Amino acid sequence: MLIAAAFTRPHDLGQLLATGLKWLLLCALSLGLVGPLLFIMGQAAFTSDGRWAGLQPLIALFSNANFLPMLGRSVWVSGVTALVTVPLAYVFAYALQRSCIPLKGAWRGIGLLPLLAPSLLPGIALIYLFGNQGLFKELMDGGIYGFWGILLGEVFYTFPHALMILLSALSQADARLYDAANAMGASRWRRFTSVTLPATRYGVFGALCLVFTLTITDFGVPKIVGGAYSVLAVEAYKAVVGQQQFGRGALIGLLLLVPALLTFAVDGWLQRRQRAQTTSRSEPYAARPDWRRDIPILLALLAICGAIVLMLAVAMGASVVKLWPYNLQLTWQHYDFDNMDGGGWLAYRNSLRLACGTSVIGTVVVFGGAWLMEKTRRTVLLSPLLRMLCFLPMAVPGLVLGLGSLLFFNHPANPFNFLYGTMSLLVVCSVVHFYTTAHLTAVTALKQLDPEFEAASLSLKVPLIKTFVRVTVPMCLPQLLEIFRYLFVSSMTTVSAVIFLYRPDTVLASVAVLNMDDAGDVGPAAAMSTLILLSSALASLLLHLVARGAVARTQGWRRTR
Repeated sequence: MLIAAAFTRPHDLGQLLATGLKWLLLCALSLGLVGPLLFIMGQAAFTSDGRWAGLQPLIALFSNANFLPMLGRSVWVSGVTALVTVPLAYVFAYALQRSCIPLKGAWRGIGLLPLLAPSLLPGIALIYLFGNQGLFKELMDGGIYGFWGILLGEVFYTFPHALMILLSALSQADARLYDAANAMGASRWRRFTSVTLPATRYGVFGALCLVFTLTITDFGVPKIVGGAYSVLAVEAYKAVVGQQQFGRGALIGLLLLVPALLTFAVDGWLQRRQRAQTTSRSEPYAARPDWRRDIPILLALLAICGAIVLMLAVAMGASVVKLWPYNLQLTWQHYDFDNMDGGGWLAYRNSLRLACGTSVIGTVVVFGGAWLMEKTRRTVLLSPLLRMLCFLPMAVPGLVLGLGSLLFFNHPANPFNFLYGTMSLLVVCSVVHFYTTAHLTAVTALKQLDPEFEAASLSLKVPLIKTFVRVTVPMCLPQLLEIFRYLFVSSMTTVSAVIFLYRPDTVLASVAVLNMDDAGDVGPAAAMSTLILLSSALASLLLHLVARGAVARTQGWRRTR
């Protein structure tokens, strides 16, 4: 009788459907995230015959004479990278938000360009610049293979991530504070240290934690230019791929999970302590032209943009010449991927398939899941579980997720074993890996919508799904397209999350770059990296053009009359 009554009321049927979809999302996240994490923990805690190993594997790992020095090197290079990258990103963000320099849109685009390239590209560019046959080899004298190579490559790789956080931190300010400082005769430096820096300290600390975590868990740059300077991420990769020591790889993977979890916990603590910098009484801050500030900061911006463009231009230029830098005759021979190791043009087509599948499926799942959590009735147990699982991927490095997925889906007793090595598993892993950032984007958009839309739907007895399709989706279309773009570009450039999951017929372009570099084909590796960069840029441009037309049709209500 209860079921029959529910089916006679459209709204109750919608709530029943929403609850069912929430449980389905919970099962999907558990399959793609919780299962791999449990298996990687089990691999580290149990012996091969299933017996509890206790702390013995951890003791054996730390007893190794090479492990503690390698751990120290990983922490050191990650810390130095954070201390170099964040000040550079702060200067860049300050120039865009708090100065009157021209062409801010162009500088911002250049600053974010490294997001479109795989993390292997800066390593390849550094070899062409400072390697044994590099353009400026005398400056480094072979020292690029080691600490300095990892440092420079990671600064390039992590710079846009820090920049995005600091742009947000510097985007708003209360002009009254600056007026008061001026009235009291405070110098520029005093205004910066007393007003600007304290207001952005949480963003600075968040950027430091993010850069540290990205560096210590990245193996792309160290794999290319690390040389004898071994770090944890590369050691985990070698333990699994080269030595088939899954227990050792899992244990190192769990150690890589520690800084990410600490960063996640500290960030949550800072978010609770942070107070709003802009209140209802605040006055918007507008920078005024000042050549004594704008000219030096413009010169600093030009230097940073010049370094970014140089790295990209060298990698792209080396892909179309015969032998850099000795024979600069133009050629397309490096793009003949089918006659080289690495996966051929199949790898590039597979990356496009992965990017399209991840962006389409991921956008539907992420936005739909965020809508279910924010705009439908919450349950006591289900809602907190879903919220936790949506935020957990942010604290799990791609290398750890990929290794856990290998152990979980490759297990013979797993009923989903058939997914291993397929494009479907690569899509699942990619969606899970990039879930949190996309989810936060969707939740931010949905929180801006008045709950009265759902209340009106309830009073008019309109099904929730119809309200979602006819009202919510059109109003959140800009954020939907941003989620799509983010998932597409991230899937094209990712390496760590998929390095353990491919087969010869599902090899990806980013993995092919690594394989070609291992085979000594640095030119073809640069060519494939260039192809990934151009594809990501073209997709971003096309989505921007689509967004302009779509937003013009669906966002007319935002325009003032």
